Amino acid sequence: MFKENGEYKVMSNGLSHWVKVEGRERDTMPIVVIHGGPGGNHYVFERTAGFMIAKERTIIYYEQRGCGRTDKPEDDGDYRIADLVEDFKGLHRLLGWEKVDLLGYSFGAELALEIAYTLPNTVNRLVLSAPSMMQSPLQKLVQISGFVSVGAPGIRSDATIEEAYRGLWDHADTTLVDKLLFQDPSLAAMNRKWWEESALINTGLMMRALENDTSRPSLEERLSDIPHPALILVGAFDRNTGIPVASLIHDRLQHSALTILSKSAHFPDIEEPEVFTRYVCSFLR
Repeated sequence: MFKENGEYKVMSNGLSHWVKVEGRERDTMPIVVIHGGPGGNHYVFERTAGFMIAKERTIIYYEQRGCGRTDKPEDDGDYRIADLVEDFKGLHRLLGWEKVDLLGYSFGAELALEIAYTLPNTVNRLVLSAPSMMQSPLQKLVQISGFVSVGAPGIRSDATIEEAYRGLWDHADTTLVDKLLFQDPSLAAMNRKWWEESALINTGLMMRALENDTSRPSLEERLSDIPHPALILVGAFDRNTGIPVASLIHDRLQHSALTILSKSAHFPDIEEPEVFTRYVCSFLR
């Protein structure tokens, strides 16, 4: 399957998933790209680093259940990590390769780690861009300090981490969020334009389901069991997950390299696409 470039609709785990293939003529081990959000899509990545990577590698995009151009499950709670990993397992069976490389960005990097842990024999190498760790209080602290650093209103001195985190996100407008996520305002505006152009909406269902999934074991405690070579890329100005979260993951993985990109925030694929692509392709060679 997937012998030609183009878009496909593929059934996995009872849901029709959107899949796109580029660079099939390169005939390399495919790199499967996993988007963030949670609940996002690949529309922007396809237009930034994605098409550059496809000049050297076979690249396969898929959008997760209920995201972008993929069908949503009937139950709004069916967005657990176990569901997402099972979806990937079904897609992998259709790819025709024993192993694939994974490139995950933001939450997608966290999901890539979960896939590598659960299905180790399907994964060759990992590229983790601005990786998240949703279960870690460290990530919330990074976001709280990030919001304050870009001009968010002050928080109560007696507020808990959870209260401060919820309060900042509940009252953040698009201008403040763009300052949190980007270093270059013009690229933040371009990102917003692409979001509008895509007409793809993040429903928030996946985020709510993941936050309510108390059955998920700590990924932080399992990182040391992941044996795959990993490249971690993070922007020097990433105020969303940032160098602290990337360093935590780097310290616990068995075989990883941590690279800090000097001009970007949370989306180095948008703010430094050429540099980002160079690091990715060099690592995968």
